[in-house]
Amino acid sequence: MPSGIITKGIGGFYYVSSEDGTYECKARGIFRKNEMTPLTGDRVVFSILDPVLKKGSLDQILDRSSLLDRPAVANVNQLITVIAAKTPEPDLMLLDKLLVNSEASGMRAVICINKIDLDVQDERRDIYNAYSCAGYRVLETSSMENIGLEELKAVLKGRISVFAGQSGVGKSTLLNMVMNTMVMKTGTLSGKIERGKHTTRHTELIEIEDGGYVVDTPGFSSFELAGIGRINLQRYYPEFSEHIHACRFSGCSHLNEPDCAVKQAVADGLISGGRYGRYVDLFAVFKLEEDMKYKK
Repeated sequence: MPSGIITKGIGGFYYVSSEDGTYECKARGIFRKNEMTPLTGDRVVFSILDPVLKKGSLDQILDRSSLLDRPAVANVNQLITVIAAKTPEPDLMLLDKLLVNSEASGMRAVICINKIDLDVQDERRDIYNAYSCAGYRVLETSSMENIGLEELKAVLKGRISVFAGQSGVGKSTLLNMVMNTMVMKTGTLSGKIERGKHTTRHTELIEIEDGGYVVDTPGFSSFELAGIGRINLQRYYPEFSEHIHACRFSGCSHLNEPDCAVKQAVADGLISGGRYGRYVDLFAVFKLEEDMKYKK
C-alpha cells in the first residue's frame, strides 16, 4: 500500500504527499473509534480510491517521533527560533523558553538573528556569543540585504522545521525569501506595538525544493512549558552538562548551594550570565507553580 505525509487537513479532508503525487483522503472511521485524529506531519499509509482524481482513504498513522499541541503538528524535528537584532528588541526569556521546550521535545534548535542590517553597532554580538557557547547553531540573516539566506536554506534541508519567535521579527518574510514563494501573507509592522500581522488560518507543510518541509502555521510565539518542572529544568541547558558532575551535591539546583560548578562556570565566563539569570527566574516560576499545586 502507498504511504506519504499529511501536508494539510481542511474540513475532514487530508492531503497526503506521496511519490505518486498528492492525494485527497478521508480518514477511516476506525480513527474516530480509537479517538485518534490525523495531524499535519503524520506519516500515513493510505488506499487509492481514484488514481485519476487522486482520491484516497487513510488506513494507518505511523508512529510519531514528536507531537506539538500548538500548533497541532506531528514529527517536527527542528525548531528555528527567530529574534530580531533590532525592532523589536530581542525577548531573550521567550527565546530561552523555546529552547528549553525544544530540548525537552528532542528537537534540534537553531537560532536565527534576523534584521542584522539594522544593527549598525553590532550589538547582537553578545547574543551570538552567548548562544554559540551554549552549543547552539546561530545564523545571522537579513532579508533586506539577502544575507544568510543560503545558509538558512541548507539548515532546512531534509527536516520538518517550525519557525517560532516574537511577532514582527520577520519569520514570514524569511520563509517567503528562502522558498521563493508566498508562504505566509505578511503585513506591515505596527509602529506602536512593533508586531507583524499575517493571515494564515491553518497548519500546513510546505515542501522545500531540495527536500524537507516547513510548517506554515497561524502565528504563535511560544510552546507551553508543561510537564518540565524545576527539578528537570537544568537538563535542558546544554551548557550546564559539562559542569554538573563537578558540583559538591548530586542534587544541586545551582542556586544557593556551596561549591556549585555551574555558578563557578558563570563566574569564569564559561556560561552566559544572562542565560543563567533567566534559568534562575524560570526555576522560581516552576517552584511557585508547584507550591500552588501542592496547596490546592
